[in-house]
Amino acid sequence: MVDGAAISHAVMLAGLWAAWLLVMLFHVELGLMPLFHGLSVEIQSQVAPSRVPRLFLAMLFYFLLPVLAMLVAIHAIADPAGWSASPPWRAAQFWFSVVYTLTNLIHLVADIRIPDSRTDQVILMTALTLIGLLINQQAWTWWQG
Repeated sequence: MVDGAAISHAVMLAGLWAAWLLVMLFHVELGLMPLFHGLSVEIQSQVAPSRVPRLFLAMLFYFLLPVLAMLVAIHAIADPAGWSASPPWRAAQFWFSVVYTLTNLIHLVADIRIPDSRTDQVILMTALTLIGLLINQQAWTWWQG
């Protein structure tokens, strides 16, 4: 027999990951919006030009890993008795979400500390951090269920 509550937790977790991804994409899009008005989005960077391709690759993985987490949760919905709904995978979802929440919190603090930080970016980072906390809570509940 399949536990309906476990399926509900997986549905909510997948939905929260989807919301997180949408807000993250909007954070990036809004950050680039000045380009459309002839303004620069350049910031003083300490990253050497030779390291930029690695930075882009890291950001690609930063975006793709939550997509994978969402797909694993969706797989658990489709196959509640399968591998993706097993306790180790539910634990992995929780710990993965904690790592992402911590990175968002660090980014939020950094954005707040920038003297000329943009309010819209701080609001979006706050939203990402709050959604991350909801993901943590949902992943924890699913793992413990």
